[in-house]
Amino acid sequence: MATAAAPRRFCRCACFCSENLYVARYGLHLRFRDEQQLRQDYGPILRSRGCVRTEDFQQLLAELEQEVERRRRLGQESAARKAFIASSYRPARPDIYTTLQGAALAPEFLAAVKYSASPGADLAGLLQWLETVSEEKRIYRVPVFTAAFCQALLEELEHFEQSDMPKGRPNTMNNYGVLLHELGLDEPLVTPLRERFLQPLMGLLYPDCGGAWLDSHRAFVVKYAPGQDRELGCHYDNAELTLNVALGKAFTGGALYFGGLFQAPGALMQPLEVEHVVGQGVLHRGGQLHGARALGTGERWNLVVWLRASAVRNRLCPMCCRKPDLVDEAEGFGDGFTREEPPTVDVCTLT
Repeated sequence: MATAAAPRRFCRCACFCSENLYVARYGLHLRFRDEQQLRQDYGPILRSRGCVRTEDFQQLLAELEQEVERRRRLGQESAARKAFIASSYRPARPDIYTTLQGAALAPEFLAAVKYSASPGADLAGLLQWLETVSEEKRIYRVPVFTAAFCQALLEELEHFEQSDMPKGRPNTMNNYGVLLHELGLDEPLVTPLRERFLQPLMGLLYPDCGGAWLDSHRAFVVKYAPGQDRELGCHYDNAELTLNVALGKAFTGGALYFGGLFQAPGALMQPLEVEHVVGQGVLHRGGQLHGARALGTGERWNLVVWLRASAVRNRLCPMCCRKPDLVDEAEGFGDGFTREEPPTVDVCTLT
């Protein structure tokens, strides 16, 4: 009798606890090992941005040590929150917890995916179904969800936000929002979106970035509102590719802006601004420097899906730019690394 294959074990890179620690008031992503390294690597720039007193530096040091400890506990605490939510939370919209169906997706998106999966499909043909925001930067846009599905998802997210359930936040740059795997929406919503719909599309758009080899993701919703987060500093994503879908509500401002790839000199020269359109998704490479301008009025909610291909990242961690030092995760996708030998795939370049 055949036995079921063991589930794949995903990993993190050990740099997760030492690289890209964000300090909002100084507008810096820092690498942190210890006090001596921090002074040596960042002393001059920290002083230039206002960290001048001994008290300032000691406060920063304490915050970085606290953040490192938080990251070490993150997987275990997230799993505990997910289990508690699964046992105790009553959804407002149980219909969105059923497996993703085509009725939730925009006709334009379904047409683009259908073309991508057809015999003889090529990039030139696919681009007829998408909006090319920037040919040079390889940024595209396409309607993803119907207005009705965006509204249903927003209702559920607001209901969860107003509940007394424990909540993990997306990252150190976004203090408001929801981790979809903790809410139980990875399996019914994000995984089928990646496997059935995004992979054929991304395989044609980004073959050099592992678009055809996507095997994990990290999905979260971010919220911007007056008195909460209003803008997002320049950064790049821990992903090979990213989908960013505007869910609503009514808002002004908050446009995305894009520079070049983070590895390239002068990557923020002449940034490109892209306005949000509710229901539409912006597709870009994870290494593309980007941020969000300040919100003007209203509330803005966006679904962000970091798409990962272990065939690419197993060779080079995109955050520390070294061969990953793997740390096993007890469950979930970790940061998308695996211990398996990756298939042959050309890696993303700076072009």
